[in-house]
Amino acid sequence: MISPSPLPPPKMEEGEKWIMDFFFPEDSLQRMTPEETRITSLTAEPYPDGYRLRVNIEITPFQKRPHIEVELSDADGRQVASSSIIEPMSWKIEFTMHIRDELRNPYTLEAKLFYPDGPEAEPQKFSFDVEPPQPDSLNTKDTTDTK
Repeated sequence: MISPSPLPPPKMEEGEKWIMDFFFPEDSLQRMTPEETRITSLTAEPYPDGYRLRVNIEITPFQKRPHIEVELSDADGRQVASSSIIEPMSWKIEFTMHIRDELRNPYTLEAKLFYPDGPEAEPQKFSFDVEPPQPDSLNTKDTTDTK
């Protein structure tokens, strides 16, 4: 059951109507058809912990929202992480992937843009190395007293 609002309803003059305004940003971008939509940039940046990865994808502005499949593979070609992005709202996408198992450089990130009922763009690839996490520098701190 929905509880009533603790605030009284606003007073309206007789004959006055509620008007809802929606804000749609005006832009001068040329939005691409599904056949023209593609990934324009794919990058990845490992976090200092060595087991997380910040992924950035940019795609052409689109008329119809695409799907994107992202796969991370290690040096042996084994899949260590994957993600599915269904109908993104924006053409600039940033997310975190988690690397499973031991580090095995180099890694390859592959992103495929497609439409379930239509065209598929050429996959994009990005290769990189992940540095192992550094030992905590606080453990080597000198604790001797110098009076």
